Amino acid sequence: MTRRIITCILCPNGCELDVEYSGQPSEETLVVEGNLCPKGRTYALEELIRPKRTLTTSILVRSGDQRLVSVKTASSIPRQAILKAREELRGTIVTAPVSIGDTILRDVAGTGIDIVATRAVERKKPRG
Repeated sequence: MTRRIITCILCPNGCELDVEYSGQPSEETLVVEGNLCPKGRTYALEELIRPKRTLTTSILVRSGDQRLVSVKTASSIPRQAILKAREELRGTIVTAPVSIGDTILRDVAGTGIDIVATRAVERKKPRG
């Protein structure tokens, strides 16, 4: 029997889940205790079998009133795709203006998920 403690992040309760399973974790072998709502079991199963994360970072902006724009994945991507996604974003530069929600990069790391802006950056006003 394998035992792990996982903190659930799906609701404000932040339950500390005591998860036990034998062999490979699956719907049938998973025993979850400590969850105050049904989401805990779902979260534990997802975290052990197909963990996902939201990637947040900043990228350079050309001609903007700010040097950087914050971006994130439009939804969670598989955890094993994070490094490839970061690599794809490393050389990405956008030109101002940028609006919140603008798609910055489509299908990051082959996940089918886009990278979107989470901040607006206006075009730099000319001096004069």
